[in-house]
Amino acid sequence: MHTVTISSKYQVVIPKTLRETLHIIPGQKMHVVECNGRIELIPERGIKDLRGFLKGINTECNRKEKV
Repeated sequence: MHTVTISSKYQVVIPKTLRETLHIIPGQKMHVVECNGRIELIPERGIKDLRGFLKGINTECNRKEKV
């Protein structure tokens, strides 16, 4: 777990190890989500980065028969 400090301008610095692991670059957009009393930052990904994102997903759908 990493700890960050909020600046007087309400800014935080994402630790280098996380930036490198998640391939976050300067100027990249992030979604900010409040979830159960915590803040989550979700990096926006370009369409090229999403290629193969759903590879291996189970696409079977068991549907109920209409009566």
